[in-house]
Amino acid sequence: MPPRSRPPLTEQWPPPAFFPDYLRRLREAYVPELPLPRRFPEPLGGVIRTILSQQNTRRVAGRQWEVLTATYPRWEAALADGPDGIAATLKGAGGGLSRLKADYIYGLLAHLEETRGELSLRFLRDFPLTPQGDEEARRALAALPGVGHKTVALVLLFDLGRAAMPVDGNMERAAKRLELVPAGWSSDRVERWYDEAAPRDWETRFALHLSGVRHGRVTCRPQRPLCGECVLREFCPAAAIFELEEG
Repeated sequence: MPPRSRPPLTEQWPPPAFFPDYLRRLREAYVPELPLPRRFPEPLGGVIRTILSQQNTRRVAGRQWEVLTATYPRWEAALADGPDGIAATLKGAGGGLSRLKADYIYGLLAHLEETRGELSLRFLRDFPLTPQGDEEARRALAALPGVGHKTVALVLLFDLGRAAMPVDGNMERAAKRLELVPAGWSSDRVERWYDEAAPRDWETRFALHLSGVRHGRVTCRPQRPLCGECVLREFCPAAAIFELEEG
């Protein structure tokens, strides 16, 4: 007998009635005019830029990217320089985890050279812009060494224009305070819940990711959140607790 499939997460924990208001208020407050998405001519650049952004500030990741691409105008040069050379380049640009990220980048380049014979991910753009095409692109990215599910979702959304739903720690923290999802859920489960709950169009998901991240950084902060300024305050069970503590 085949194993029983698990019910969707949104059946286990349905989106609240205010979820459409949640989407609208975040967008109006933080991204009333959507910026242009990051689009690298070569999707491989998007993957590497996303690897650099992990546990780095945007400023540091940007500086590492500039130094890396100035040192290696072609990724073939980085592959030839090896992980030690890539690590030294990243370390010289500042920021942490230089060795680990160099290993990821080198492993990715070596994998592409071995499996495809070229350092390119342009084939990802050949998949049709359909749910099936999205899944094929997702599987191809997930098969790359050192590329986790968050990197996959970010590259799909930003670089390939597909309706993925990346969720960072800022969005997860706010979602749990709002009780959109249970407090004990893992990051992976929270992301899968958002993927089921959010409308399946690129623009809505792009806006939700940008506004959700900014909301968590600016207002729903880890410490001393600004509940009095929060556009979601009336929906948030945690707001009264934080305001009582402040009082």
